[in-house]
Order: sequence, then structure tokens, then C-alpha cells
Amino acid sequence: MGVSDVAGVDVIGDVHGCATELELLLEELGYRRDGADAPYHHPRRRAVFVGDLIDRGPQQREVLRIVKAMVDAGSAEMVLGNHEFNALAYATEWPPGSGRFLRPHDDPTNPWSASNEAQHRAFLEQVPADERAGYLRWFWTLPLWLDLGGLRVVHACWHLPSIRTVAAALGTNRFGSLDHLVRASTEGDPLYTAVETLLKGPEISLAAYGQEPYLDKDGHPRDRARVRWWDAAATTLRDLAEMGGRFTTTDGRPYPPLPTLPVTDEHRAHIYRDPVPVCYGHYWRHGSPEYTHDWTDYTACVDFSAVKGGTLTAYRWCGETRIDPDHYVALGRT
Repeated sequence: MGVSDVAGVDVIGDVHGCATELELLLEELGYRRDGADAPYHHPRRRAVFVGDLIDRGPQQREVLRIVKAMVDAGSAEMVLGNHEFNALAYATEWPPGSGRFLRPHDDPTNPWSASNEAQHRAFLEQVPADERAGYLRWFWTLPLWLDLGGLRVVHACWHLPSIRTVAAALGTNRFGSLDHLVRASTEGDPLYTAVETLLKGPEISLAAYGQEPYLDKDGHPRDRARVRWWDAAATTLRDLAEMGGRFTTTDGRPYPPLPTLPVTDEHRAHIYRDPVPVCYGHYWRHGSPEYTHDWTDYTACVDFSAVKGGTLTAYRWCGETRIDPDHYVALGRT
């Protein structure tokens, strides 16, 4: 089913193992099954998932079954999320026979090893090894972005220079070889930087502007903040740095408001300025969608923290050339 054959596209946010919520949202959007084991479908619409089906939540196996069946049947598409990318790197031994992996684990000498294992443990525990291998093969086939003509979809950030870097290295919008994955996992490689931007979003150094580090949502100290690339009006550090996650300082104090220091053109280079709507996930939003934070005229975030007490959310695109906040649909909120 091509985009010209449908009345619209439903872009669904990060599911993170919330299968019950996913089925309820699909039904609210008008998707139905012809039988208990049949894939969900809609007579005139198609779903697009922004990635991050796995990790954290309690029903990852069922989420994978639902979404892959829809993709296989042509009633949905999906872009790769950073958690699917992490799963590929976690499972890939490099160099072969070394006992080391592209995403370190079982390695007491690596400070990120324990964090990687904790983040990924639920996927390993909930999905049997033989099924997991099949889903990992499927992850390999997923695109890093989708351009549907009047609508763009990416997991974390639409950034044309990064897209061009990936397309030049891969020859397409998806990984095709082990070498691609190795390069995308190797700091300093241009492909690594481009993939990080698309799947995790750009960051800005707080230390470079004299600001103290903070604790992120998982309690890890960080001195870099995510960039509000969707805000074309951002010109200061306070505008550009995404610090709305109820963060604290490393000693537990509420993180103070950032100063209104002007930022360099380099730090504004990721700002989205194209007059084409783009939907994305990744950013753990809360509450009802707010203008300039969750959506702008041309950008719409669909990740509203389903697995952390929030709401699984979709954006119903019906061909509009500007984002319409009335097109957000969430469980219990339309």
C-alpha cells in the first residue's frame, strides 16, 4: 500500500513493551483484526512506528509480534529507534571471537557495561533467544528515516546533513553490512555522528557555557543537554537546551533555569527549518501536547512516556502541510 493509496498516516510513538496500550490505541484509531492471530489493518490508513518497541516495558514479545505482523502485511512501516540499534550492537561481537561487543556488556572494565545490561535486560528476559535472533534480523531491515513526500518520520532528529552522510555511506536509508554497524558504533567515524544525531538527537555542552552537570531520568550524571532542534526561534542556551525533564543537580537540588546566553551558529546548525511536517519520538514528553515544546508548525513529537506513567500517543496525518494539534490521538485523549 503506497502513500497515494491511503487517506492518511498514523505515526505512533515509542511503545517500549506496552502491548495492552498499543492494542487499545490501534483500536481507537480504527485498526482492526480479521482474526485473533491476524495483523491489525485499516481500510484507508497506514501506521508508522517511530521505533523503540523494546526495553523497559513488560510486554515486549507481544509488541514485537503485533508490529512486525503489521509491517509484514503492509499495514504499517517502522523506522529504527535507538533501542533497536542498541540491541543490534549489544548482540554483535567485535572483533569476531574477541568476546567483546559493539555495545559493551559483561565487561567490568567498561563503565557503561552495567548500564547497558540493565537497560537491555527486560528484552533478553522476555524474548526467547530463537525469537530474539529473528527480530534482530528484522531490525537490520528497518530504515533510519522515512520521507513519504508530504510527511517525514525519524526517531529523534531530522537533520539533512546527517541523512546525506548516512545515505552516502550506506547507499540507502538502512544498514546493509556488518561494516556499517561497526562504523556507526565507533566514536569519531562520521557515520557514528550522523546515526547518533538521527537516533538520539544532537546535544550541546553545558560545560562550554559554564553550567554544572545534572542527573538524567535514570540518575546518570551528564554535562550535555539535548538540543531543541524543533524550535526555529531558539537563540539562547535556555531556548536551545532541553532541560524540562525535572532534572536535578548531582547533589540533588532542582536544576536551576539556564541563563539566556547567546549560542553559536554551530550549536544552532541542527534546527529544523523545512516547510515539511516531520514526526519523531524519543524525548519522553508528558501531559498534553504544548506548542513550541511538543509541536511546532512543522514538527510533532509523539513520545509521551507510555512506559513511565504517560500516554501512548499518535499523530494522525491527513495530508496537512502544517502540524495540527487537534490531530494528536492518545488513550483517553483525542
